[in-house]
Parts: sequence; structure tokens; C-alpha cells
Amino acid sequence: MAKSDIEIAREATLQPIAEIGAKLDIPADSLLAYGPHKAKVSFDFLKTLQDRPDGKLILVTAINPTPAGEGKTTTTVGLGDGLNRIGKKTAICLREPSLGPCFGMKGGAAGGGYAQVVPMEDINLHFTGDFHAIGIAHNLLSALIDNHIYWGNALGIDQRRVAWRRVVDMNDRALRQITSSLGGAANGFPREDGFDIVVASEVMAIFCLATDLEDLTERLGKVVVAYTRDKRPILAQDLEAPGAMAVLLRDALAPNLVQTLENNPAFIHGGPFANIAHGCNSVIATKSALKLADYVVTEAGFGADLGAEKFFDIKCRKAGLKPDAAVIVATVRALKSHGGVAKDGLGTPDVEAVRAGAVNLQRHIANVKKFGVPAIVSINHFVTDSDAEVAAVKAAAEEMGVEAVLATHWAEGSAGTEDLAHKVVALADSGTAQFAPLYPDDLPLWDKVRTIATELYGAADIQADQKVRNQFKDLEAAGFGHLPICMAKTQYSFSTDPALKGAPSGHAVTVRELRLAAGAEFVVAICGDIMTMPGLPRRPAAVDIGLDADGRIDGLF
Repeated sequence: MAKSDIEIAREATLQPIAEIGAKLDIPADSLLAYGPHKAKVSFDFLKTLQDRPDGKLILVTAINPTPAGEGKTTTTVGLGDGLNRIGKKTAICLREPSLGPCFGMKGGAAGGGYAQVVPMEDINLHFTGDFHAIGIAHNLLSALIDNHIYWGNALGIDQRRVAWRRVVDMNDRALRQITSSLGGAANGFPREDGFDIVVASEVMAIFCLATDLEDLTERLGKVVVAYTRDKRPILAQDLEAPGAMAVLLRDALAPNLVQTLENNPAFIHGGPFANIAHGCNSVIATKSALKLADYVVTEAGFGADLGAEKFFDIKCRKAGLKPDAAVIVATVRALKSHGGVAKDGLGTPDVEAVRAGAVNLQRHIANVKKFGVPAIVSINHFVTDSDAEVAAVKAAAEEMGVEAVLATHWAEGSAGTEDLAHKVVALADSGTAQFAPLYPDDLPLWDKVRTIATELYGAADIQADQKVRNQFKDLEAAGFGHLPICMAKTQYSFSTDPALKGAPSGHAVTVRELRLAAGAEFVVAICGDIMTMPGLPRRPAAVDIGLDADGRIDGLF
């Protein structure tokens, strides 16, 4: 019987975190240790790196996710180990897992098999407390809003137009819509409210895009929390909130350093939703890693239509990053799913289904190329894959002018990514990257959304009712027209219909709503039904998680 991820992780021999830091030339006294195997890197040290040249930046992205699994995080870890194996000074950068999915549908999110980051129990659970700090900072602002209304409402906040919801880092559908301040005059003025999950908070997005504490505080002040009766925006700075919020986030903003199973350095920091936000780890962690390593491997959430696009158009645009190569992860099983095979039939060889589903991969390849970033495909290997099916994936990639490489890191660790690592190095070092965002800053917001939909999703056009069209005009009139777009749509399809697999074309993308994230500095375009507070499935992962007789965590993944 195959070992579980947590069993594999427990058998690993972890090195003291100071030894991991030394591999990136981080002095031991610049590591703020959280136990023996995790630490934050001090800002004082990070400030000394500014004049160093940047290493090569490699993005790991994927096809549209399916129930069959793609293995993007696993590939990011495996490739990082593979690059270190071939003698390249490499660090990986990942998002922190959220407790909601951990106890809900997904389980842990620290890689898998022999391509994991450790200590996996810590990373998947409370880690260094970053998410708790973000949640408390967010809810402090919520408390200040209701407190201001209670004590006379000098700003004239319209209680019907409070835009700032509360957050908790757990899947809980019962909290999506609530009524707060019940119980009489002493408890305030009742109003409709609701909760989002912490990873959907704008504070999380700000946290991951801020370049330092000063930038963080300034961005927090720009958050629009409510409107007056005449629809004038009320900002967090109007409530004098940013200072205290920044205090709560100060220690959290320093990036976290851990290690892989093969004792290679990994930064794991921040974790915004890839739907309602931009789905990337923190700018601070990525920029720090680029100063400390020759190669940095990072990932962006969901498929390339969401994750890579936001990485390029939001994170790279705002942070001045220039990616050198992209790795697009695919599995034979997932391509068969896109080719129309039901989940219970994915283990049966079906070359024609692979070919049919490969149109999804091909569109992602074409899309990444539109940003001027050279790409390679990593086939995340499953034991049920036939040679003919693997050959079909390679042929589909070759039709698009890129190479597809079989990777066996889940079963073999870095030994399974040596070939991929050599080819990624050649690609990143080739100098062929000519990165540019998909659209310019000064393009009207409507045209930005349409460009993404038509260029990347294969849509014929976008549509919206008059109320939403007016939102576009109002945001531009208010001075926000220069901001990038953060598309919020299903991750399962290029369209807004999660059941539409493959590479649909000619559809219309309906924009239901625009949401301004003034502090994060993007405009969210809500397309289709997007949930900012997930619910638990019929059988949550939580029911299989517990402590064994020795007090160790069991069933986490």
C-alpha cells in the first residue's frame, strides 16, 4: 500500500532552518525562528539585498483543473528540487494554505508524494500565524465601521451601503449572509452583513502586493469600506484604521522560509483566492527569493486563464517582475476529462480522449505565448498513463511549437524532474522572453475585460446590463480606469460555465458586477457565480482528521 503524504513527510530528515537559510546566504541572526524548522526572514536583512541582481523567474501554471487532478504545487516543488539537484541555486515560492479548504474538500496543500514542503502539518494548519493576523486586521476594520456608526456616524455612512464584510478562515455557508447588531440599542444598529473566507479578503490581496510596511499602510488606507447616502466613498483612512491594521500585520509581512523534503529552500507567504483576487504568493517573498537565488520557481492559482493571466497582468505589472519561462502542468487523466471521459473511466487508456482534451492544453500554451513568455509542458505522470497517451500529449504540445516533458517527481522526487530541470534552465537562459502584459494601463476598463475574454477565453464578446455598464463608467470617472482587471469566473472552464470543458469558442462572457479593490489596486469583474465563502462538502476532510494515540496529527492528507 502506498504511503500517504503525511507519512512520507514524517519520514523526512529535516535540517535546522539556519542550515536552509545558509543555502541562500541568509545569516542565522537574520532568521526569526518559529521552532526548529520554520522562520521569518528579517526586514533589516532584506533591505540589504536591493542592489543585487535578480535571478531567473519561472512560473508554474496549468490547464483548467478537473477532479482528476493536475499537480501544480507538486510540480513546483519537484522542479525546484530538480533544479537544485542539477546544481542550480534555486528557491521556490508558494502560497500558504487556507484552513477552510484544508478541512473542506481539498485537504492539505503542501505538494504531494516525494515533492512536498515541510513541516507539512505546520504549513497546512496555523503555520506562523499570518492568516490569523490578516483576519484580525480585517475584522478590526469591520469593528471600527460599526463603532463609528454607533457613536454618531460623523462620516454619514449609509448602513445599507457598507461594502466591508467580515472574514473567518473556515468554510461556513451559514455565515454568507447574516444580520448583525441584534439585541437592542446597546449593541448598535442592526444591518445586513456577511462573512467571506480570509483568502478572499482585500487585506490578503494588499498583503501580497505590498512592497514594504509603508506601502502596506498606504494601501490599507485606500480601501473603500462604505458609501454615504449620496454615494460618496468612505475609506479606511477616514476611520483612522490603517495604523492599527499595519501593527497587526507587521510581523506577518516578513516572508516565511521552510524547506522541501530534499532540504531545499522554500518561501511560503500569503495566499489570496485565485478567483476573487490574484492567486499569487507575496511580492515580498518573490522579490526576496530573486535576490537570493539564481532561479526562482513560483506558481499561480488554478489554470493559466486565471492564475497565469493575473500573475502577468497584475502581479508582474505592479511589482515590475519579468518572468523568464513558464511551465504548463497537465496530466493525461485531466486531458481525458476535458475530452469527455467521466471520472470513473479515467484509469482506462483512451488516446482519442487525450487528443480531444488536448485542445485545452493547446489554448493555454497559445495564451502564455501572448505574454511573450516561452513555455514548456510538464506531464505530471500517473501510473495508469499509457505510453500512447503520453505520446499524444507530446504531439499536441509539439503542434504548438513547445516541448512536453514527462515528470515523475511525485514518485521519485528530484530524480523525476532532472530532464525537466535541464530544459527549463535552457529555456530561462535563452533570453527569448519578451514579457509584456496583455493590455496597457490606459485601455478603458470595458476594453480590458473584453481583451481578456476574447484573447484568452475564446469568447466572441462580453456583455453586461446597463447597471453594470454604468459601474464601468463610474469607476473611470472616479479615477480608477488605469487599474488592471481581476477576472472572477469559474476555474473549470474558459467560459463562465464550469461544465463546458475543452476549449470552447464563440461564447459570450457576462459581467454581473464590478468590485473596486482600491487598496489592492485592481478592479474585480465578477463573471458567473463566484463564491467568496465556500461551504463544506457532504463529507468534509475534517471528519477524517484527528490525533493518533501518540498525539500526532492523522488524516491531514
